Amino acid sequence: MKIGFIGVGNMGGPMCRNIIKNTNHEVVVFDQNPAAMAACAGATAGTSVAQVSAACDVVFTSLPLPTVVEAVVFGADGVAANMRPGTTFIDLSTNAPSTAQRLHAALAARGVAMLEAPVSGGVARAVDGSITIMVGGDEAAFEAQRPVLAAFSGAVIHVGAIGMGSTAKLINNMLAFANMATAAEGLMMGVAAGIDLGKLAEVVLGSSGASASFKSMTTRALTGDFKASFALDLAHKDLRLAQQLADEVGVPSPMGAATLNLLRMARAQGLGPSDVTAMINVYEKSQGQEARLK
Repeated sequence: MKIGFIGVGNMGGPMCRNIIKNTNHEVVVFDQNPAAMAACAGATAGTSVAQVSAACDVVFTSLPLPTVVEAVVFGADGVAANMRPGTTFIDLSTNAPSTAQRLHAALAARGVAMLEAPVSGGVARAVDGSITIMVGGDEAAFEAQRPVLAAFSGAVIHVGAIGMGSTAKLINNMLAFANMATAAEGLMMGVAAGIDLGKLAEVVLGSSGASASFKSMTTRALTGDFKASFALDLAHKDLRLAQQLADEVGVPSPMGAATLNLLRMARAQGLGPSDVTAMINVYEKSQGQEARLK
C-alpha cells in the first residue's frame, strides 16, 4: 500500500516515522518545511498536496488548525480534488465535529472514504508510539485501516460515526486543561502558604488529587521549564472548540469557560508559543511569586 502523509511537524513527524519503522508500506510525505520531510528517513519527499493525494491509496494529514485542514482538503490543488475513488483519507488533526462532517461529505461525493482520527498523548508518546487514537467513521473503513493506525499508537478506539472522534478529543482535552488550571491554583496556594512544593507534589501524586495533568504541571512549573511539548496556543484552540461544542449541544460548561479565560490571559502575556503548563505564569505574575523548587 502507498501511504501519503501531509504535515510532518512536531506530532505528524514522529507518527509518520513510526509508520515507516513498523510497516512495509511505501510512504510519501509533504510539508511546507523541507527539513521536516528530510527527517522522515525512508520516505519519499512529495512535491505538493495534489501530487501526494493523487499518488497514494491512503492519505494522512496532521495539521495545526481546522482552517488549515479545510484549505488542504478543499483547495483547488487539494486532497478532495485529487484523491482517487476507492482511496481513504485519514485526518489526525483536532477539529470541530462539524468540520469533520463537512470534509466527510465532500470526500464521499468523490468516492473517497474518510476517517477522523485525532490523537492524544503529546510529542513524547507520538515518538514512542504509545498515543491514543480516537476514530470516527464507517466501521468497515476503520477495520480496513486499523493495522496502519496500530503501527504508530498504543490504543486505537473506534468511537462512532464521523464527528464522534472530534467530540471525544475535545472533551478529553477540556478535562486535561481544566485539571491543569486547578493544579496551577493548588501550587500557588502552596507557595502562599509556605509549604515545600516538592513535598506537596509528592503528597498529591500519591493521593486522590493525582492526575497526569498535575504531574505535568509540577514537572514543568517546579523547574521553570516551559519549552513547548503541547503549545498553549494549541490548547486555547482546542478548548475554544470544546466550548463551541458545549454551546451546540446545550450543556453548561463553567469549568471549561474559566479555563479558556485563563488561557486567554496567558496568551495576552505572550505565552502562546510556550507549553500549556505556562498558564501558571498568570498566577505567578498576579501574586509576585514563582512556584519553583527552592
